[in-house]
Order: sequence, then structure tokens, then C-alpha cells
Amino acid sequence: MRTFLVITDETEEARSALRFAARRAVQVEGAVHILALVQQQNFNAFGAVQATIEQEARDRAEMLAHGVAGNLLAESGIMPTISVKTGDGDRIVSEYLGSHPEVAALVLGAAKAKNTPGPLVTHFAAHAGELPCPLYIIPADYDEIEVDHEA
Repeated sequence: MRTFLVITDETEEARSALRFAARRAVQVEGAVHILALVQQQNFNAFGAVQATIEQEARDRAEMLAHGVAGNLLAESGIMPTISVKTGDGDRIVSEYLGSHPEVAALVLGAAKAKNTPGPLVTHFAAHAGELPCPLYIIPADYDEIEVDHEA
């Protein structure tokens, strides 16, 4: 089964990427895998405080991923697989792609024209030729319009 890997967060570009991936998955009777990334905390607090802060960040990412999964199910009928990983996004995504040959495409959302593309888009666009699958970069406000092909 062809799987579309979408990296998600709370941005509009991530929602656009997820809608794009869901539509492609429906067309090919494929699947969607949502990967929510939790950034490694850059500070060092007392052990218990640090662990609490990291767990809260992970819980927030899981709630976000489950929320977008519910929306995806309602809109497309596809129930995605969800993963939440902590650490460096480039490394996590690369490792995931290396260990999951069923991934047919990596789908990332690009920020609006006034903003920088984001670290994942920048990294994977520069290394697209090294990826084991195609890379789709979806603009933040992209929304396909259904076209009647018989007209």
C-alpha cells in the first residue's frame, strides 16, 4: 500500500500538506502516516522539571496529531497512522524514510511567501535527490478545486 508521510504541526501549511496527502491517498487507495515532531528542549532544568516539560510537549504533539487525524477521517474516510517522535526533525524523518519502504512520498507544507520555508522544507529540498521517495512541497494556502473532467 502506498503511504504518504506528512509532517504535522499547528501551522496552516501543515494542514494544506495533510489535505493534499489525503486526496492522493484516496485516489490510489493508499494510506497516510502523520508524524508529529517534538523539538528537543534546549535547556537543562532539574531532572523532574525537565521530564515534566518534555512530557507536556509530547502530550501536546500527540493531541495535535490525533486532532488532525480525526479531521482527516471525517473529510476523506482515511484513518491515518500516527507517530510522535522527539529530537532533530531532519534526522527523525530521514530515519523513518530509511526504515519504511512503503512510503510513496514525503509531503511537507511550505510557509507563505513572506516567511522562510522552514527547516524541514529547506533541508529536504536541498537533499531531494537522496530521498528514497518523491518530495511534495505544498504551499500554505493550496487547496485543489474539484474539476469536472467530462465537461
